[in-house]
Amino acid sequence: MVQRYEVGARMSEMAVHNGVVYLAGQVAEDGSQDIGGQTRQVLGAIDKLLAQAGTDKTKILRAQIFIADIAEFPGMNAVWDTWVVAGHTPPRATVQAALAKPEWKVEIVVTAAL
Repeated sequence: MVQRYEVGARMSEMAVHNGVVYLAGQVAEDGSQDIGGQTRQVLGAIDKLLAQAGTDKTKILRAQIFIADIAEFPGMNAVWDTWVVAGHTPPRATVQAALAKPEWKVEIVVTAAL
């Protein structure tokens, strides 16, 4: 059975199937913040969704990070490094990408185990 959370007309924010949690790309609600502020917002949204599914960031299987300007990679990493749990850092890829809205600086997609 597939469980979907925060289902909209176009997409769901999260789906759970066979013990795996799939999140949609998470972006900042306040696009006026710098890369650090936006990254904190995104990671907070990820924490909330994972908690809603009954899991947490220590069970992330993979993270995909899309950043609008690769020059801001160190600023994003500074926030990421304080958020991840030592010994539970997930496999991850980070690429520069044109995001859907020009004010967005970072979008993160994660897959986690229950």
